[in-house]
Amino acid sequence: MRICPHCQYEMRESFDIKIDSTGNGLKVTKEGTFGEVIGKPKVAVCPKCGEVSIYLDESDLSAIAPHKIEY
Repeated sequence: MRICPHCQYEMRESFDIKIDSTGNGLKVTKEGTFGEVIGKPKVAVCPKCGEVSIYLDESDLSAIAPHKIEY
């Protein structure tokens, strides 16, 4: 569950962003022209204020943070 950083309301998750011309969405890669793909971003939207949050699934984070980070 994601909480909106602006109004503290529960965000709706698992939306996607598409590129209009191709419809293939976006990819997050490591730096470089042909960088290794880390994951496909997901989107959460706050139904109260309209804030949009782009995030990666926890499983995608293992490529950049091998150990789970506790807050």
